[in-house]
Parts: sequence; C-alpha cells; structure tokens
Amino acid sequence: MSDSSGGPVQRAIEEIFYPAERISLVEWREFSGAKSTVALTGVLALLSFVTGLSNLSQSALTLAGPLAGPLPAGPAESLARFGGVLFAFVLGLLTVGLQRRKRVAWLVTVLVVPALAVIPLTTLRPTDVPLLAVIAIALPLHVRNRDHFRQSFDLSPLQIASLSAIFGVVLYGTVGSYGLRSDFAGISTWGDAFYYVVVTIATVGYGDITPTTGIARWFSLSIILFGTGAFTVAVGALIGPAIESRMAAAFGNMTASELTLLEDHVVVLGYGDVTESLLEELDDETELVVVTPDQETASRLNAEGVNVLTDDPTDESVLRDARTDAARGVVVGSDDDARDVLSVLATRNVAPDVRVVAAANEERNVEKLRSVGADDVINPLEIGGRLLGRSVLDRESRSLLSDVGGGADEADE
Repeated sequence: MSDSSGGPVQRAIEEIFYPAERISLVEWREFSGAKSTVALTGVLALLSFVTGLSNLSQSALTLAGPLAGPLPAGPAESLARFGGVLFAFVLGLLTVGLQRRKRVAWLVTVLVVPALAVIPLTTLRPTDVPLLAVIAIALPLHVRNRDHFRQSFDLSPLQIASLSAIFGVVLYGTVGSYGLRSDFAGISTWGDAFYYVVVTIATVGYGDITPTTGIARWFSLSIILFGTGAFTVAVGALIGPAIESRMAAAFGNMTASELTLLEDHVVVLGYGDVTESLLEELDDETELVVVTPDQETASRLNAEGVNVLTDDPTDESVLRDARTDAARGVVVGSDDDARDVLSVLATRNVAPDVRVVAAANEERNVEKLRSVGADDVINPLEIGGRLLGRSVLDRESRSLLSDVGGGADEADE
C-alpha cells in the first residue's frame, strides 16, 4: 500500500476527491449554523400560527400561566387569542428577511421571539410546550449567529417612494375621516377612522361606516383613487425583484436568498473537462456552487440540480456573491489557464484565507498558478499519463497520489 503522508498536491487531491465523511446528524455545526437558525424561525412561525388557532377555537380560554396575574385580564385574553396568529405572520416575514441575511430582520427577530413567549407563559396550556421549547432554542441560536446577518436593508428609490405613498394615504385618510366624522355614520374615534381607511383601500367596504354628505363622499373617493394607485405601484416595486429572481433561476442562476445562505460549501470557478468528474465526485459529499459565464452550461447544470452562478469567475463582486469567504474551499478548473490565473488572484483578494486548488491544463502553467496564490496545483494530464503507465504495468493506481505529492515513498503490494 502507498504511504498516506504525501506532499501538498497529494493532500489537495485527497481533500477534493476523497473528502472526510461528515455525518450531519452528529456535527454540531450542522445544527447551530445560520441555516438552522433561519429554519427554526420558520418552525416558530408555524407553531405560533397553530397555537393561535388553538386559542381562538376555545370558547372559554383559561389563563393559568405565571404572567396571567401581573397582566390585566382583558388585554391578556386578547393577546392570548389573537397574538399567536399575528406573531406568525410577522415571523413569516422575518424568516424571508433572515434568508437574505438582513440585519434589520435579525434585530426585529431577537425582539419578537422573547415577546412571543408571553403568550404561552400567560395560558400555559399543554399545546404551548412545543412553542416554548422552540423559543428557548431559537433565541440562543440567533445570538450565536448574529454575525451571519449583516446585509443592509437596501430599497430602491421607487420602493421607498411607493411605501411612503401608502403611508401618506393612510395618514391622510385617517386624519381626514376623523376630522369629517360628523359627515360619516359610524366614525367616532381615531380607531374607527383608521379602520375605515383600511377597509376602503382594500376595497372591502363592509357598510358599517358610510359617508352621509357630499363632501364625505368626495373625500372617500379620493381615498380610493390615491390608495389604489399607491398600492398598485408598491406591488410592482416590491414584487418585481422577486419575479426577476425567479426568472434568473429559470435561466440557470441562483437567487439572492439562495446565495446568502451558502456556507461551508465548495466554489468551482470555471467549467472544463476536469470539472465534470469533480462534480460527480463531490456532488453527494458537500454543497457545490459552479461559477461559469457559459449560459448553455449553466442551464444544463441547473437542470441536473447543481447550484450555478452564471457570471464571470474572475470578477471579485461575483465571488463575493458566491460567498467565497465562507466557503470550505475553492476549485479553479476551466480549460483556460490564463483565465484561471485571474480567478485565483480574484479569490485571494476576496478571501485571503480560503483554500484554493487549481487544475493546470499545461505543465508550464503549474508554477504560475501557484505563484499567484493557489495552495496546490494539479496537472490532470500528468495524472492521467501516470495512471496509464501504472495500469499497463498492473500496479495499484491509487499509489499515484504519493508520486504526484512530490516524491513521497510508496510501498506497492
């Protein structure tokens, strides 16, 4: 058998083609990373919704928790009945924000999760136990993974304007309808005025509040026109980027939320002859992301279930999108050594500490790739030639790893 203590190239080959087996149910990192934190927030939203429905279905809700005494009876019962469902919708939105690694989503979540605990601590029903348990697990995970959620919440000018328009219409309608409350049947408080504006913009119109004068009717008509227009623009401005992401996925590209969740993955820069066998070897071992500018190749790989980022692998901004700094390793392996040199340089600028293994198509380029920052460089043609030689002499081909590693001793059986 060959000596396993080979040189640096041998170790690179073994790490790439024979990675250490990882058992996801044993490794703590699989449970405590950012992905688990996001998933647990989604579970929390589901449990909150189920708990809220359970409390709403009770004809007489008993408040037997430790917080039932300090809280006023009326607000406590209202919170217990309606709070679960309301918290569920908020947590659902926060889960989407956490998927995109938004800092504001994390900040709101660490406030909402402890507040959600008030509901089960007020009712303390048997069905509240799972919700309390998940809260106890989720909050420490959010604190532990706080550094993973640092993306700023950037809105385009159109999105800011559309949201401001909705806020302005609601404010205009609430103040105006309260000021004209004598011209309406059913408005006597600020809450009535706000309720009337919301149901008017939503085009629900229950009929419990109606204008009784001409000026009130014209005012209601203005709310309908302004509110419908602002809502339509907001839907287009906010939903448009999501549609673009789905179209990008259809053309073989990862969405923004998928990219932000990447960690401990292998980034493959470029696609060539050697990359095909690499994908087959590592596909079941670890998460892969292939960066290639070839649209046809990207679409084919996407159809095969491979994560693809259709862009230039020498562009530093693209490497940041692929979260190279959080990667387990980077493989540079296109059919163009000159492009691979630029890819290695870009990788070193973005993630100086990540492990980089490159494949040289020509022997003369091995030192060039190593000099620009590749930790190890492999020449597939040399490996293939030596394999052929060992095969024809009926030697054990796996002992090639020691030879390629730079002169390590081998012991053939």
